[in-house]
Amino acid sequence: MIAEPDGPEDRLRRFATIWSRAVFPVTSTSLTRPEFEEELLPLARRLSQALHTRTPAADEGRAVGAALVSAHCTDPEALSRTLDCVDAYLVLYCGENGDQEELRARSGKLQHAMAAGFAQALRERTLAEQEAISAAALKAQGVVAQALHATEARFRAVFEGAAIGIGIADLEGNILQVNGALLRMFGITEQMMHGRNVQEWTHPEDAPQTWKLYDELVRGEREHYHVEKAFYRPDGTVLWTNLTVSLLRDADGIPQYQLALMEDTTERRLLNLRLRYEATHDALTGLPNRTFFFERLEKALGAGEGQRFGLCYLDLDGFKTINDSLGHAAGDRLLVEVADRLQGCATAPGEMVARLGGDEFVALTTGTDTESEVDELAARIMGALIAPISIDGRELTVRGSIGIVEGPAGERSPAEVLRSADITMYRAKSAGGNRFELADEEADARVITRHGLTTALPAALERNEFFIEYQPLVHLGDGSVRGAEALVRWLHPQHGVLGPDRFIPLAEHTGLIVPLGRWVLEQSVRQARAWRERHDEAGPLRINVNLSPCQLTHPGLVQDTVDILERAGVEPDALCLEVTESALIGADDDLLKPLRRLAEMGVDIALDDFGTGYSNLANLRRLPVSILKLDRSFTQSMQQFPADPVDLKIVEGIVSLAHSLDLAVTVEGVETGAQAEQLRILGCDTAQGWYYARPGPPERLHELALVDATG
Repeated sequence: MIAEPDGPEDRLRRFATIWSRAVFPVTSTSLTRPEFEEELLPLARRLSQALHTRTPAADEGRAVGAALVSAHCTDPEALSRTLDCVDAYLVLYCGENGDQEELRARSGKLQHAMAAGFAQALRERTLAEQEAISAAALKAQGVVAQALHATEARFRAVFEGAAIGIGIADLEGNILQVNGALLRMFGITEQMMHGRNVQEWTHPEDAPQTWKLYDELVRGEREHYHVEKAFYRPDGTVLWTNLTVSLLRDADGIPQYQLALMEDTTERRLLNLRLRYEATHDALTGLPNRTFFFERLEKALGAGEGQRFGLCYLDLDGFKTINDSLGHAAGDRLLVEVADRLQGCATAPGEMVARLGGDEFVALTTGTDTESEVDELAARIMGALIAPISIDGRELTVRGSIGIVEGPAGERSPAEVLRSADITMYRAKSAGGNRFELADEEADARVITRHGLTTALPAALERNEFFIEYQPLVHLGDGSVRGAEALVRWLHPQHGVLGPDRFIPLAEHTGLIVPLGRWVLEQSVRQARAWRERHDEAGPLRINVNLSPCQLTHPGLVQDTVDILERAGVEPDALCLEVTESALIGADDDLLKPLRRLAEMGVDIALDDFGTGYSNLANLRRLPVSILKLDRSFTQSMQQFPADPVDLKIVEGIVSLAHSLDLAVTVEGVETGAQAEQLRILGCDTAQGWYYARPGPPERLHELALVDATG
């Protein structure tokens, strides 16, 4: 395959070249460097593919690490150079145009997995050597009686030539013999080793079962054991080893000696610790990251009875503005300063601070009295953010919103706790920010339900879970039904029938309001045609359909409306589109253009909720509306007789103004006969409300129309 210049394959080969040049000098192989590069090329390709895999690719990283051992890259320096090369060049040459932060995170995980795979493969290779050496030692021990001189020579060759440390001691633990590799591990001479006892080599980090296994071995109760053990060197440094101890028996099966085989794992352990730190700490701030925080939170939630936890979830207010105006470098410096201040807030035992990502931080406190401690912690955090932060000569004021979750351990999972904290934090931000709020189960439930409804909306439209009810529009003069307002409902499989107030804002937020509104319009127009075809004797009925502000700005509004009317065979005058007053406040000519086109076609435009938008009445002259729908707040006092004279004057003035502009007036929320009579006297044209009928199926509207027409 010929790689295009600077194409993916060419960049992959350049990465493999850099890798081979770095590792080849410390590799025990008979291959030439170009041959070795060809051997590394498929490994580089696997790393590149794993880098672009969204799911964890730990298996690929471990496989590549093991393949290095198979390629005779057994020197620890080979692993160190490999990891340095992957860290510096993998994302650069194989990252293409992906998210750099995410790719760097994946690269770090790959490095950790490669180190683990390398260590595992090297350990298996070493254990194989150990088993071979043990077998040779045992064989040599058994042959001594038959051919001592030959066995001694072979044993000596294995003993002294082995790359791992070997030591022989009696059953009392007195060291009898060690090889050169073991002496080099400890940095001592053979004379310094003489007279030592293995039981002197205790270490504070010894596993509890280490010396129990030793006792069982010298008693002849087990043949061998394998542990990871630390030793102190004479200079005070620590030597970490993979230690295998075997029991040597004589020809009669009686225990005689113990044989220790040691592999130096100090460098590998330090590397793993470094990789562990990098994997659990934020590169920018040095704080524990999301992974580390979840480990601590899970531990806190799994604590015993009587233990509690408190969590503060902090999100900086207006951080995006700082990034957009001053640049990401300034934003990073701001985050570093905030992290330093937060660290100073969580210094007590059981407290920690972590960065989850972006400008989101968490603080955790544990113990038996976190109810008061978490409030104090949140207050300290808010106090730490008061002082301005100087960035590039600018004094930046930093504020934050905090969501607090506190409770007993063992009742919730880490994901549930963090979700509650996140919800509460956004509640604090919605309340104006620069404050902290305590989690509330009812508020959490509302948000979770809202989210569930949001995610279910698209499928609900596909599954025909929406239906339409119709509320009649009654002429106040003669009591006849002149039309109906279409009101969409959602028959949710879990929550039952939901009104538009529960899901229309969600549909507007997600953009689903456009296809949903189109569906409502289409169904309503079809129903208007059915009414006219089947019940022509009741007179023409107009259908009112609500128009969302999002629909108003959609470029296909006019054409969609025309297409729906033409397909249904319905004249435009059978349709009235209702637009809220608030949606038209400050509307320019571009926004009003589609409404004007529809009005010119013969479609009525109604100004819904009139009186709630604080608009200038003079604007009515330029709006393409033919109907004012008076908000129910103006007529509630008219449910009793006599009505409030102030409200009467207001309604009378609005009606007079509307009629002078050739606008009809429709009143919403009519619930009593007294209301209806007062509104009729004031000159209102049509009305709707529970006094006449609640929203219902289309058949009920025709029944009401017949009653009114013949009554």
